Parts: sequence; structure tokens; C-alpha cells
Amino acid sequence: MKTALIQFLQNHGADEETLHQAVAAAEPMELPTRHILLNQGAQPDYAFFLAEGVCHASYLTPEGRHFSKEFYWEQELIIGFESLLTGRPSEYLLETLSASQLLALPLALIEQWKTASPRLYMALLERQLLFKEHKERFMLVHSPEERYTLFCEHFPDLQAQLADYQIASYLGITPTSLSRIRSRSCE
Repeated sequence: MKTALIQFLQNHGADEETLHQAVAAAEPMELPTRHILLNQGAQPDYAFFLAEGVCHASYLTPEGRHFSKEFYWEQELIIGFESLLTGRPSEYLLETLSASQLLALPLALIEQWKTASPRLYMALLERQLLFKEHKERFMLVHSPEERYTLFCEHFPDLQAQLADYQIASYLGITPTSLSRIRSRSCE
């Protein structure tokens, strides 16, 4: 697991000192399906490098509605930048969707990268910004049918691992609408 983390950080501009600190601080975790890594409203202490598995971030409303923020898959660093930058509790729930192997990295270490490894920190911020831009465009420019088609094209393996309500939530539609879109696409 740590080898994959080293490769990821090197690919994003980490120097040797930063790599050494990250490996020393990384706490391995083997978790089952549906394990909550971070509760909505809790103060995060860690970022997570997902070595194997699938994770999901979602917003939960007081009325019990579920809105998908993002899915994360292998070789991804999951950082709650909003909490990191503001010091506020997490606005979303983060959980595993499959049995997962992760490395927990203290957020204090990520915070140190601002000054100790600014190239790495900026690369991670840029990566997050690109993900956000793509998701925004995905939601605003495409019809629900187009979003479903794009989801199927880009995440064929993920589709089999998710419940319909999770896919629908990610697409910004109801499970009923998802069912209608699927039936029309099979005609």
C-alpha cells in the first residue's frame, strides 16, 4: 500500500523528505463494505489514500434525502479541502462501498505541505479543482440521459458495485427517473 502512496505523491511533485514523512505518518486500514470513515458534521482528522476499493461521499439532509458528492476509487487521495481550509466540520459523510484498503494521513501533515511542499500541495488543489469543474459541467450541460450515458462510459466497473439510488443521486435524478432512462436506452 505504501508503495502506491509513494508513487502517487511522486507523480504529483513530492520531494524525498515529504515522501519519508508521509510514509512514516500513514496508518494502514483494512475496512469492510459500508464502513463510515467520516460522519457528516464531524471534524476530520485524516485524509485517506485509497489503495483498493471504492469510497463514496454524500450529503444527508434532515429529511433523510441523500445527495451523492463523489465516488473515489483505487489510487486516489481523498482530502476534504473545505474542512482543511476553513477548520469547520465535514459537510458530508464518507464511507466505503466495498471492502477497502486505505492509508490514513493526518490532516496536519497535509496542512504542512502548504509551505513544506508547495508544489505537491498545489498539484493536489489543482487536481481537486479539475474534478469539481468536470462535475459541474457534467451536471449543468448534460441532460439526465446524457449524464447516465457518460456515467456508463466512464465508470463501467463502478456501476455493478452501486445501488440504483446511489447512481441516481450521483446523476442528480430520482431512482424512478433512472429506471425510466434505463428502460428507454434498452428499447
